[in-house]
Amino acid sequence: MAIRRVTNMARIAPLFAGWPEYLFLAVLDGEMGEAYATDGETAALLYLAHFGFLAGDALSPEAEALAAHSPEGYKGGVRIWTPRDEAWAGVIERALGTRAKKVQRHAIRKDVHRFDEASLRALVAALPEGCELRAIDGPCYRMALTEEWSCDMVAQFKDEADFLARGLGFVALSGGEIVSGASSFSVYHGGIEVEISTRHTHRRRGLAAACGARLLLTCFERGLYPSWDAYSPASVALAEKLGYVYAHPYTVYEVDGETGGDFG
Repeated sequence: MAIRRVTNMARIAPLFAGWPEYLFLAVLDGEMGEAYATDGETAALLYLAHFGFLAGDALSPEAEALAAHSPEGYKGGVRIWTPRDEAWAGVIERALGTRAKKVQRHAIRKDVHRFDEASLRALVAALPEGCELRAIDGPCYRMALTEEWSCDMVAQFKDEADFLARGLGFVALSGGEIVSGASSFSVYHGGIEVEISTRHTHRRRGLAAACGARLLLTCFERGLYPSWDAYSPASVALAEKLGYVYAHPYTVYEVDGETGGDFG
């Protein structure tokens, strides 16, 4: 029995059907990330950046091997494993033991929202004095990559040319430096997954709201859906300020970088 990489996404897409999560659409659409499955393709793992999603037959003899598999794109550090259901949560716990820490993230409704373009434009206009809002171009792309707090805004793309061709984002500049930004963490057919981050010393000034509002307005202009998944109550609050509707908390597992299997 072996875990193998999947290239024909249509074969495993039914395993993830009906799951109200959009981040893995980048993998199913063939835009980003990697997919792995058991020999019979009854269970699968979708992997993008440090996020993994497990679905299918949790009773498969290979389920634990899948949960402990190291994707080719893994570069070390903490990964976030999301189980489709309680059965898969049990698989993760058995496969990874104490290396998997149970934590909560927060789902945002995809089918219900209260976006108001006038309110979003007002948030953009409230950008603090002394700051400049700019679309992410080549220099901003390179600047974002230089710091840990901002690199996820662009790092999932192959390179600068790839981001400029497929990505989308805006940053707030102060003194010529990026202090906040909102961008496409990933892309899928018809939408993006939103990434927002602010330098610690510039938080609570409305920068994230201004950048996020500008990103959303541009998505609407281009016919893209800006999907949002929150990692903290503060992220939920910002999402709601922009017009999203909270759904519920859900369980994920933070997995350390010393996994016993060949997962990553």
